[in-house]
Amino acid sequence: MEEKRAFETEKAAVLGGPYSQAIIHNGIIYLSGQGPIDPQTNQVIHGTIEQETELAMENIRIILEEAGSSLSKVLQVTVYLLNMREYGRFNEVYRRYFPQDPPARTCVQAARLPFDIRIEIDAIAYI
Repeated sequence: MEEKRAFETEKAAVLGGPYSQAIIHNGIIYLSGQGPIDPQTNQVIHGTIEQETELAMENIRIILEEAGSSLSKVLQVTVYLLNMREYGRFNEVYRRYFPQDPPARTCVQAARLPFDIRIEIDAIAYI
């Protein structure tokens, strides 16, 4: 059995908290929650739900690809929205990243998210 290992890439947002961008174990990659953080500057970007979703998904895409996986290999996603009224607008962006066979997904409204962001997304994929 493969030991778990932390995975980090400087190409995606790095905030320096006490967690890994991802953990890889037995061919599965578990991504920590990703938000609207500019991967070039590591700055939080507050914008529309569409803009914030795009940045969160881009960070997920980068981490997966750098680890040898891809969005097409995502099995499960959890989405935390600050405001469920933005669900439809979020979905418009999200579905562009998963045009075929989208992963299983849970979406919940959160009372508050770190850095006062509108969205945070985590994912599980295979490599």
